[in-house]
Amino acid sequence: MPASTAELRELRPLMFSIAYRMLGSVTEAEDVVQDAFVRLHERSLAGEIIERPEAYASTVATRLAIDALRSARRTREVYTGTWLPEPLLDDDADPAHRVERDETLSFAFLAVLERLGPVERAVYLLREVFQLDYADIAMIVERDVAACRQIMHRARTRIADGRPRFEADAARDAALLDSFFAALDEGDVDALASVLADDVVFYADGGGLAPAVRHPLHGAIAVARFLAGLVRRGGGMHVRLEHTIANGEAALRVSAADGATLSVLMVHVDGGRVSVVGNQLNPEKLGHLGPVGDLNALMAGEAGEAGATRDDD
Repeated sequence: MPASTAELRELRPLMFSIAYRMLGSVTEAEDVVQDAFVRLHERSLAGEIIERPEAYASTVATRLAIDALRSARRTREVYTGTWLPEPLLDDDADPAHRVERDETLSFAFLAVLERLGPVERAVYLLREVFQLDYADIAMIVERDVAACRQIMHRARTRIADGRPRFEADAARDAALLDSFFAALDEGDVDALASVLADDVVFYADGGGLAPAVRHPLHGAIAVARFLAGLVRRGGGMHVRLEHTIANGEAALRVSAADGATLSVLMVHVDGGRVSVVGNQLNPEKLGHLGPVGDLNALMAGEAGEAGATRDDD
């Protein structure tokens, strides 16, 4: 008999998991899931029996995500500054967003996936994350099995340097993150530098809509100084820092005094050191988290207050 609406809804997390990894966008992934759900529902209403619902859902979600990614490629090619994915927080109320954690969910790795074309990305994720066999992957992306094997080999080669270099150690990494956040809270440059990898990279994504460095910063000292400067600047604007989990990793949710989100600072650990830090400030990529603050206005207000103080002196 045709699947019930409740049975179809159970497929939403799977479809979201595929679409989010493909697109790096919660909003776009939700659009894909909604479109795919409608198609599944229409087939069910027509009395069609979907013998392998998960396989069909994976196929529809992947193909829609490929189409969405092809449409977005041009926009991303002319994107202002560094492109980072939309953060997916653990406290997200939508059960469809409870994506299983692995390294391919991390913000650092999703950014690395930008090196791959739409079909390459689909083949890689379907094989590496969802562990489909090549026959099923070939059907989904409409290529033959030999071509899919070649695509997979090429994809692995292109993103090899973006994979974690060392095995994770949960206890060690937790202690490291405690030290990192303590040093960040104190604005201690030396302490920050001591927990950063020598080749650490800091990325910021303002999308041309929020103040952000447009080029990555490299090196422990440069990144430590910049992070300490951010904390000092935030203190002057009375921002609030809340520990959270974004994309399965430690993060800070930065909010204005009224609770509106200003940014999400995401931290990636590899080999016992912080290797990548990403600051998502683009308000268009924070809207799914609730009210978004105006960082430009906040900084302008801070500058105005500083000027008024100097005039009074």
